[in-house]
Amino acid sequence: MFTGIIEDFGIIKKTSPSGLEITTRLSGLNSGDSVSVNGVCLTISEIVNCKSEVVTFKTDVSKETWAKTNLGQLKSGAKINLERAMPANGRFGGHIVTGHVEGISKILSIKPAGNSAIYRFSIPEKLGEYMVSKGSVAIDGISLTIAGLSDNLSFTVSVIPFTLKNTTLSFKIVSDTVNIETDILAKYAQKNVQINNQDKITYDLLKKSGF
Repeated sequence: MFTGIIEDFGIIKKTSPSGLEITTRLSGLNSGDSVSVNGVCLTISEIVNCKSEVVTFKTDVSKETWAKTNLGQLKSGAKINLERAMPANGRFGGHIVTGHVEGISKILSIKPAGNSAIYRFSIPEKLGEYMVSKGSVAIDGISLTIAGLSDNLSFTVSVIPFTLKNTTLSFKIVSDTVNIETDILAKYAQKNVQINNQDKITYDLLKKSGF
């Protein structure tokens, strides 16, 4: 499990049909560890080298993951968001992120808002029902809060300077793609909606259901 708090910019060293080779400054990595790569939970298959402060590791990537995420669009030299799996005694800084990406979204617009920026994203098919204003969403592994929704077509997030500086969002432009994972708690809430024969998730329903 992850929390959506990005720990480092990783660099894609190599790509191949079977997986990725990544360099990072993260410490304490071992073969078999889970790591979030742009929001995708991958397993470290091999530590290639560990010199000074830089570590290079390999991950396997399945055909399904290539097809359902934006990892297949990455080229050598590309920067990526990395987060190690949260330990049981770790600080919970964002929200529950499983690393199971549900769809690919496109950036529709980026607008400055003071010292922050408002990003608008398309909503992948069938994911709109799991999104609610002020709810959480993971975008390329980054825990963000949904600022607004436009039917089931698009949503916006407000990105603060710290997040822009410490994640790959600052390198994105309009039409770029990102990985999307909706809040797992919203899925449980939606199940509650279906059981209670309601139309959609609302803030009041979330509160009533104990979320």
